[in-house]
Amino acid sequence: MVRLQDEEEPEQPSEMSEMGLLLAEQEDWSPSRRRGEAVEGSVISIDDEGVLVNIGTKSEGMIPTREMRTLDSAEFEALKPGDPIVATVVREEYGQYVLSYDRAQAERSWRQLEKEQETGTVLDGEVAGHNRGGLLVDVMGIQGFVPLSQLSPEHRALVQGEGEEQTNGLATLQGEKISVKVIEVNRRRQRAILSERSASQEMRDEKRLQLLTELEVGSTRHGRVTGVQDFGAFVDLGGADGLIHISELSWEPVSSPSEIVQAGQEVDVQILKVDQETRRISLSLRRTQSDPWQVTVGQFSEGQIVEGTVTRLAAFGAFARLEGNVEGLIHISELADRHIRHPKEVVTEGESYTLKILRIEPDRRRLGLSLRQAEESSQSDDSAEPKDSSEADDSVQSENSYQAKDSFRPEDAPLAEESAMARGLREATESFRAAESLREQERDAAEEEDSTE
Repeated sequence: MVRLQDEEEPEQPSEMSEMGLLLAEQEDWSPSRRRGEAVEGSVISIDDEGVLVNIGTKSEGMIPTREMRTLDSAEFEALKPGDPIVATVVREEYGQYVLSYDRAQAERSWRQLEKEQETGTVLDGEVAGHNRGGLLVDVMGIQGFVPLSQLSPEHRALVQGEGEEQTNGLATLQGEKISVKVIEVNRRRQRAILSERSASQEMRDEKRLQLLTELEVGSTRHGRVTGVQDFGAFVDLGGADGLIHISELSWEPVSSPSEIVQAGQEVDVQILKVDQETRRISLSLRRTQSDPWQVTVGQFSEGQIVEGTVTRLAAFGAFARLEGNVEGLIHISELADRHIRHPKEVVTEGESYTLKILRIEPDRRRLGLSLRQAEESSQSDDSAEPKDSSEADDSVQSENSYQAKDSFRPEDAPLAEESAMARGLREATESFRAAESLREQERDAAEEEDSTE
């Protein structure tokens, strides 16, 4: 019988279609999972032994509680059947996979650390231990290493020294929370190198900018001494360091800043100057304390005759210390009634002299002294003593004869002396101001040199 071409052939069950379904099912079902493979499943049940997870392909896996240590108690109690969960295959036992939530988190953390290294993000970590080279720090479930060279300046100061002293310093940081940045990640070798110094510097830069806008000149701030140098001390004000110049450490002369402050010491300081452009902060420790000079100088008055000891000599005069450690200047013009080239021609360091107080300037903490006028006052007092009648007659006769043969009038003498005194005072004032200006220039130069370093 001949079948026409346009006649449709009736459908017949196909053995190939059934075989295709079987093959498809076999493709969906994988008989084994590789060790270390990350799998995503859903929670089937939870008991004291762990969490049973459906990982697909007709397979189940158990996450023992010992492999879920990174899951805190609140998160564990919140788990319920049907919740998604990611774990790593550890091994296969009796047809069931042993999974690890902790190892899956670690793998995720390693990948995240690589991203944080690229972005330079500051991370929070906890010191878990230490060795000779630095600190072991837990970050995002990964134990990283902070070398000694990468510690922050504050922590670096605590581990100064060598051997046992350094080890003891590192031990004091156990359990402390610190901020770090990732500077190297090697997943194959399971190594992560961290830097507390970089993180600290970044945070300090941000705090410094904010603090500079908040500081007010004349206000008092609490801080901690972070370093001591020959020219002064640095104080952390809570994100920004300021400099206390050696001249602002104490009202008394200071030969070395370490005599007044030590690293780590907490102090109250006064803000002297804030430079927004250079970001420098000038501080004073002595101005937070009462000025003994102001208290002591109250017992003196201008014109008073006092005893003073010469402490040092300069080309423009000599400095003398009075009772109560108050120091004043004897200008070179007030040392003698004759012209001298250097104060050493008249006075010697360490020697005591009778001096006259010419002026007191409390606001500027200046005291003007005179050796010449003290001697003149002493001579005037001697000449003012009563004379016997014969000496008085001789004096009158001498004065009359002097007037007769010379046109000079004795009443002009006070005017001439007054002119010389006024001239001397003016010269003393100018020299004293020049000396103070020189001191301020030296201090500014020291601060500029420090900031450059």
